[in-house]
Amino acid sequence: MHALIPTLRAPHTAAPEIDADFRQPAFECHDLPNALCLEVFVPGVEASGVEITSRGPDLVVTARKAHPVRTNWRALHLEAVQRDYQLKLRLGHGVDFDGLHAELRDGVLSVVVPKRQTSDNRVTARRVA
Repeated sequence: MHALIPTLRAPHTAAPEIDADFRQPAFECHDLPNALCLEVFVPGVEASGVEITSRGPDLVVTARKAHPVRTNWRALHLEAVQRDYQLKLRLGHGVDFDGLHAELRDGVLSVVVPKRQTSDNRVTARRVA
């Protein structure tokens, strides 16, 4: 499998920015002939808590858990486990975000992003100088 989709990070010279409200979920990427298929593992999330946005070549998946308040609540250092999920990926300009299809089943969010159709016969002329 190719590492086609790196996560977005700050440049190596700057200190990485840590968002305490979210944690990055585990995910898998499959490169199909006509689409990219992402499987994002978000246990405890309902379909109404999923938000998928695109900004330029980037895809941002935010999945929020339902946070019930228990009557016998005590702090047990579960803060990291109860945080919501956020995944930021740079997919590039070769995909069609308008044709995106997503489905949530048993804690696995499947996102299919079709690739843009390119013509191999197309000749592009560039003016240099």
